[in-house]
Amino acid sequence: MSDQEGRCGPKQLNRFQRVSAAGRAALGPPAGQRTPPARSGHRCVADNTNLYVFGGYNPDYDESGGSENEDYPLFRELWRFHFATGSWQQIRTEGYMPTELASMSAVLHGNNLLVFGGTGIPFGENNGNDVHVCNVRYKRWSLLNCRGKKPNRIYGQAMAIINGHLYVFGGTTGYIYSTDLHRLDLTTRDWTHLKPNNTPHDLPEERYRHEIAHDGHRIYILGGGTSWTSYPLDKVHAYNLETNSWEEISTKPHDKIGYPAPRRCHSCVQIRNDVYICGGYNGVVILSDLWKINLQSFQWSKLPAVMPEPAYFHCAAVTPAGCMYIHGGVVNIHENKRTGSLFKIWLAVPSLLELCWEKLLKAYPALATLSTMQLLNLGLTQELIERLK
Repeated sequence: MSDQEGRCGPKQLNRFQRVSAAGRAALGPPAGQRTPPARSGHRCVADNTNLYVFGGYNPDYDESGGSENEDYPLFRELWRFHFATGSWQQIRTEGYMPTELASMSAVLHGNNLLVFGGTGIPFGENNGNDVHVCNVRYKRWSLLNCRGKKPNRIYGQAMAIINGHLYVFGGTTGYIYSTDLHRLDLTTRDWTHLKPNNTPHDLPEERYRHEIAHDGHRIYILGGGTSWTSYPLDKVHAYNLETNSWEEISTKPHDKIGYPAPRRCHSCVQIRNDVYICGGYNGVVILSDLWKINLQSFQWSKLPAVMPEPAYFHCAAVTPAGCMYIHGGVVNIHENKRTGSLFKIWLAVPSLLELCWEKLLKAYPALATLSTMQLLNLGLTQELIERLK
C-alpha cells in the first residue's frame, strides 16, 4: 500500500457515506434548511464545487413537497449541493426551464448544463427533443437553436459529449423503444442521424434507461431494457466512431461471482478508463451493488461497497477528484417509495490536496464566510477560494 493509500484509509475509499447538509457523515440537515424532496427520474452532474440536481418525479403528494411544489408530481427545479459548505440551495434561474422533467439526459460542458429529451405527465405523451442549456454561473436557461432533423421526442435515452459532439443513443417514445444514434455538432449545431454500417441483426437491442461510457474511439452501451426486460452485461455493444459500425464485445467476469446482474435504471460514472455502475432494477429486485469495468481489459470487478439504500431511477455524478455522489431514486417497489438521500463514495484515492481540503473544512466550518482577501491572506489558492464561493 502506498503512503497516499494509507492516508486515505479504509474509512474513505470504497465506502458510502450519508452526506448531511453539513457535508459530513451524519443523519440529516440542520433544522430549517431546505433540501430537495424525495424524487426519481432526475439527473445530476458535478464539477469541483457543486453537485447540480435537475428535475424528477414523485407521485406522493406529501413527499414531493405538497403545496410548495407547483409542478406536482414533477419537479421543475434546479438544485445545487455545495461541497465546501455541505449546503443545499434551490437555484433561481432566468429563461425557459424545460417541462420534460423525468428521464431526460444531462451533461455538464464547462459552465453549461445541457439537457435533452425527457417526458412530462402523462409519461410518453409529453416528450421532448430539444437541447436546453443552463449556464450555471449566470443561472440562465436558453434553447439551443439547431439545424437538421432532430431525434424523435424521446425519454430514457443516454448521451455523452465526445470531441465537441453530443451523441444520443436509444430511448423510448413511451410505446416504441429505439436503437437510433444521433450526433449534434456543438459548433455548427447540426443534427445528424447516424446510419451505422451494420445489418439490422447486428444492432444493439432497442432499449431505454441504459447508460453509456466512451474512450474517445468507441461508445459503450451498458445495460438498460424495456418495461418487460433488462439486458445482461456479459456482452457490451460498442459504436466505433471511426468505422461507423457497431461491435459486440465480450466482457470478462469477476473470477468468483461472474458478471453483474442485468439491470436498467441504474447509474454510471466514469474516471478515465474505469466505468462504475451502481444500483438499478432487474425486473424483480432493486439492486444495491457497485461494479467497475475497465475499458481496456473489459474486466468486471465488484467493489466491496454496498449502497445504504438499494435504489433505481436514482442519479449519480463524479467530481474531477474522483468522489461519486448518489441522490434519490425509488427504494421500495411495493410502496412506490422514493428517497431524497444523498450519499458519497471515493472511487479514486483522494489526492493530498483533497484530504487536506476536507480536514480544513471540517476544522474551520466558517471558512466560506470570509472575504476573498481574507482567504488569500490565509494562503488559500484562487482555485480553492472559488470552491468556497
